[in-house]
Amino acid sequence: MSQTLSAATLLAVPLAPLAGSLLAGIFGTAFGGNWIGRRLSHTLTILGVLVAFVISAMTLKSVALDGARFNETLYTWMVVGGLKMEIGFLVDGLTAMMMCVVTFVSLMVHIYTIGYMEEDEGYNRFFAYISLFTFSMLMLVMSNNMLQLFFGWEAVGLVSYLLIGFWFNKPTAIFANMKAFLVNRVGDFGFILGIGLLAAYAGTLNYTEVFAKSGDIAKLGFPGTDWMLITVICICLFIGAMGKSAQFPLHVWLPDSMEGPTPISALIHAATMVTAGIFMVARMSPLFELSDTALSFVMVIGAITALFMGFLGIIQNDIKRVVAYSTLSQLGYMTVALGASAYSVAVFHLMTHAFFKALLFLAAGSVIMGVHHNQDIRWMGGLRKYMPITWITAMLGSLALIGTPLFAGFYSKDSIIEAVHFSNLPGAGFAHFAVLAGVFVTAFYSFRMYFLVFHGKERFDQNPDAHHDDHHGHDAHHGSHAPHESPWVVTAPLVLLAIPSVVIGFMSIDAMLFGDFLKDAIIVNADKHPAMAELAKMFHGPAQMALHGLSTAPFWLALAGVGSAYYMYMLNPALPAAIKRRVEPLYTLLENKYYMDWFNENVLARGARGLGIGLWKGGDEKLIDGALVNGSWKLVGWVSGVVRKVQTGYIYHYALAMIMGIFILITYFSTWPLISTWPVIKDLLSK
Repeated sequence: MSQTLSAATLLAVPLAPLAGSLLAGIFGTAFGGNWIGRRLSHTLTILGVLVAFVISAMTLKSVALDGARFNETLYTWMVVGGLKMEIGFLVDGLTAMMMCVVTFVSLMVHIYTIGYMEEDEGYNRFFAYISLFTFSMLMLVMSNNMLQLFFGWEAVGLVSYLLIGFWFNKPTAIFANMKAFLVNRVGDFGFILGIGLLAAYAGTLNYTEVFAKSGDIAKLGFPGTDWMLITVICICLFIGAMGKSAQFPLHVWLPDSMEGPTPISALIHAATMVTAGIFMVARMSPLFELSDTALSFVMVIGAITALFMGFLGIIQNDIKRVVAYSTLSQLGYMTVALGASAYSVAVFHLMTHAFFKALLFLAAGSVIMGVHHNQDIRWMGGLRKYMPITWITAMLGSLALIGTPLFAGFYSKDSIIEAVHFSNLPGAGFAHFAVLAGVFVTAFYSFRMYFLVFHGKERFDQNPDAHHDDHHGHDAHHGSHAPHESPWVVTAPLVLLAIPSVVIGFMSIDAMLFGDFLKDAIIVNADKHPAMAELAKMFHGPAQMALHGLSTAPFWLALAGVGSAYYMYMLNPALPAAIKRRVEPLYTLLENKYYMDWFNENVLARGARGLGIGLWKGGDEKLIDGALVNGSWKLVGWVSGVVRKVQTGYIYHYALAMIMGIFILITYFSTWPLISTWPVIKDLLSK
């Protein structure tokens, strides 16, 4: 362990945002008497996140350049038998990268929120929530044990619930946050089962100790089945990731979560919280490498999500929902990389995606502000001359998203496609097709949105629903109907996020994928899973990779997607409606989101409701209340009624009962010897 990382300094990273959250949440709200105003609330929370970012950047420098590492327990909460429940930090390349991503994106969102939530009554409460989220996410990524991981896992879920339902008087927001909460509970049930199995068979919750015993666990079978224990553990852990990282079929909560304010869409549902599942699987790579079955399952689920969620992005008209389905698709790409044992590629795409997807969400929020809180892209158009900074940054984010050579998304996305191509696991063929086809789909829906918003005819004055707004009716810009650029507190984060969206892939691909940066954080069995080794053979530097990328299938597919979107929405806008008429059943299927919500509400929810009513009526009312509770007192009452009749109160009745009792006893004991010897007497007489 290097002396350059101290426990006290690392402890300040999560505690600084927590302090800001507590101060704003207690003293800046009615709960604590509104002692501090808006300016001090956002100053304290931004300062806390800034401190966390500065220390995280210093930590990343020490880890990357000096090889510093930290893995210590800071506090032992309790010991149950031989199982220690501790709080501690593990800081290596993977953790240091996540710390910087979380704190930088959070800092940008905090600054952006000053302008975006300016007119909202819950201003201070919102800052308290997003700082609390930052603390929770940092505790998750910095943990060195399963207990603290689970604490951070549930804490980000709780804060997500609070933020999605931030406008708690809005019915759709309350429905969305409850939906997110319930769907995540399904995933978390699997997650805690996986943690429980590890605790039971490894006897520890510490990462290092669990990984040391993983070889022994891999030799065991799951009791009562033919399954391998390690496969069951990995699939249970991944079910947790399916909920948190919105993988099919537990993806249904994420699009609805757009009911919350736009800043949290960028912070939670694009850049950080939804990537917690990806981070967790990468951290557990020593376990997943021992089960090809689990890896195939991961890959196929990711491929389904990457392709089929992208299709849904094509038909969306709400600007935030287009970006939301893009997030689902890109999370599928990361998951496919995990299944191909290209864990470093998955976290590389996690990092690049965090920057350009946060940029796209914040740009969408800037557009929503500029057009007076309209979110329908059909009623925008021509905004580039009104909102030049938002236009340029959104274009850069879109180019990064579709994997344009030299942009950040190109390096991570192309690496995923190549890694899957080299995978030899079952399902790799389908996964390769899905991620390749997804390139065209991503380019099409991304530039459909881009062209409809920033180019073409101006349609913002034709909107029949001019106040379908993200601010729940709080439109601060009634006075003017012309679109306008957002204030600097909104545009500055866009510019700062656009820079890494362009350059971070070029700068970091060598170290992250083929260097030693993630060497001790991620374990890959190169003999069984050769994808990363094959990628290393092909890599000759980021410039050469970009040059070669101009001649590959993904580039031409992306170009075809952009060209198709331009032709259909700029040159021949009647074509989409004609296609829709021709494929009406397919459009209906997509519009109903593959009927997943219908299935959940009408089959699962009604089935559970019916089961609940059956247990209530049959089990609770009839069996417990009727038979056990009411039946027992009725039986006692009947017995009491019978016994009461012989309790007359007359002495001669009691005397008669005593005499009859004595007579019965004498008769029994006097005849019993004869009765007991009768078989013997009968036997003698027969002889």
